Amino acid sequence: MPRDPYLYFRAEARELQDALVKGALDLEKGEGEPGLVTRLLRLAHTLKGAARIVKQRAIADRAHAIEELLDPYREAGAAPPREAIDGILRMLDEIGGHVADLGADRDAAPDRPPSADEPLRMLRADVFELDALLEGVTETRTRLEGARRTLDGFGDVRGLVDGLGGQRAASDLRAALAGLQRKLSASIDQVDRELRQLRGGAEKLRLVPAGALFNPLERTARDVAQSLGKRVGFAARGGEVRLDGHVLEVLQGALVQLVRNAAAHGIETADRRRAADKQEEGRIALTVERRGGRIAFACADDGGGLDEEALRRAARAKGIAIPDRPGAEGLLRLLLGGGLSTAGSVTEVSGRGIGLDIVRDAMERLGGEVAVRSAPGTGTTIELLVPLSVASIGAMQFETGADVFAIPLDAIRRVMRFLPREIARTADGEAVTCDGRTIPFVPIASLLGGAAGRTHRAARRPALAAIVEGAGGDVALGVDRLAGIATLVLRPLPDLAPAMPIVAGVSMDADGNPQLVLDPDALATAVRRAALPQAAPEVPPRPVLVIDDSLTTRMLEQSILESAGYRVDTAASAEEGLEAARRGDYGLILVDVEMPGMDGFGFIETIRRDSDLCAIPALLVTSRAAPEDKKRGREVGAQGYIVKSEFDQGAFLDRIRQLLV
Repeated sequence: MPRDPYLYFRAEARELQDALVKGALDLEKGEGEPGLVTRLLRLAHTLKGAARIVKQRAIADRAHAIEELLDPYREAGAAPPREAIDGILRMLDEIGGHVADLGADRDAAPDRPPSADEPLRMLRADVFELDALLEGVTETRTRLEGARRTLDGFGDVRGLVDGLGGQRAASDLRAALAGLQRKLSASIDQVDRELRQLRGGAEKLRLVPAGALFNPLERTARDVAQSLGKRVGFAARGGEVRLDGHVLEVLQGALVQLVRNAAAHGIETADRRRAADKQEEGRIALTVERRGGRIAFACADDGGGLDEEALRRAARAKGIAIPDRPGAEGLLRLLLGGGLSTAGSVTEVSGRGIGLDIVRDAMERLGGEVAVRSAPGTGTTIELLVPLSVASIGAMQFETGADVFAIPLDAIRRVMRFLPREIARTADGEAVTCDGRTIPFVPIASLLGGAAGRTHRAARRPALAAIVEGAGGDVALGVDRLAGIATLVLRPLPDLAPAMPIVAGVSMDADGNPQLVLDPDALATAVRRAALPQAAPEVPPRPVLVIDDSLTTRMLEQSILESAGYRVDTAASAEEGLEAARRGDYGLILVDVEMPGMDGFGFIETIRRDSDLCAIPALLVTSRAAPEDKKRGREVGAQGYIVKSEFDQGAFLDRIRQLLV
């Protein structure tokens, strides 16, 4: 990768530019702390010096001009006038354009006007660099594993040395080899640990905070209001939510249009606001928050609400039929259809009726939804709900048996210890008492896997209860251990496998293994359903037993089979699966090959020697694709061998149907 001479300057310049923009807007609103002008002068001076070091004269000149505009107000105790703020913001826009050009493969364009998506494009450049870093880390770890295998060859060398007999030289050589092996092994382990930490840090850094959008959106509200002679304030929260840069890049244009519409159409003029007994300054608020498997961006204003009569006139002028009482959602659908505008004339701000087309297109690209709430005279809220792609969340991690899973930290209300005798049995199912309240209770193992869940229930050993707030109130989940609190990079499950509703996504641990992250709302629904006594079917079909030490693999196979109508139990090891098979009546067993303790080959050999289990068909589902492994599978008595990398869901289900006839 070629060396980038502006790598560090771009990062510093963007940070300084962002702080200068925010400071200038605070000055204009009169919200700045004492000494704000002095602080902005220092920031501009730092930017000027950094630009001169990398020989960027145009940036340095504009930073110097900002100093000139601010300097008269250093001691005056008064904020600069609007004209000065306008000049500062204009020069900061020009600086942003120059900084972006430093990272582009094109000729510099000194006074190129900045585009609306400039901040995100600048941040995305860093994301690409982090992706390159992650690829390098992955490649290095692969090579490190090769070095570890090479190190294993020292055993063969020691064997050759042992063949030399008891000679003194042989003894010295054995000692030297042993010492060298220990040192190399320790060094490889240390590098491996550091690479895992580096990968985890880079995974988090490649996510872009939603707050990166806030300054551009505030600028949009300010500039639109100023061009229309209105006073509009902007506030935002949820900037700490970190998302995949691509999602924010697509959303930025949609959010800009929502803010423009709120300032141009939603917020009334000062005269009309006074007549309505409102403050002269209108308010626009943006809220970003995670809701289960989706991220919500809500843009709210305290304006006059959607003007149904104006939309009706605009629709008639376009020959579009409109219902008598369309409601807020109906009005929104008309607006999203494109071509409608309530503006009296075409201006740079509005009038062509194409703004919400951008919102519709963004939602189509991201698979999201739009919702609206509006009340006459009170204001309008438009929400963009987008599926989670990649995000960073705080989570609490738990263990149950050999499984580790996580729940978003903001949904955890309490973790309490309980004893089996403290579980109450009510008409609505099992419950525990917390702070005087009776809360529905289910061991989490019973939601993550059938056989494991029943084993956990039967044991009734003392455990912990995680009190989780979800849809409809709190529920209690029985867990074995609290594993800690962590900031996780949350990813969606692959499209190949339909996820169980309780799964919000997965997070990769330092070794690249997936860890399930559960959705609090879906958990609450599942707990209430599972807590109720279940009536047994009249003729229960023979279930399938899935054995795999990976929780994610077990749940994916279980989800595929259950979506096809099969009952499924799961086990986390061959030993646990053997116990389940001896207790249950299974029509088919799916088993992984590589597991701690007994492997899949050994499991099938064991059940073939058992007179009660020998007739149960068994399939090996594994990542090992070598011909000798497939041959071993046939020799031990497996009815099929499925390689995970060649997995075909249709063929898989066909094979299941054949064996369960």
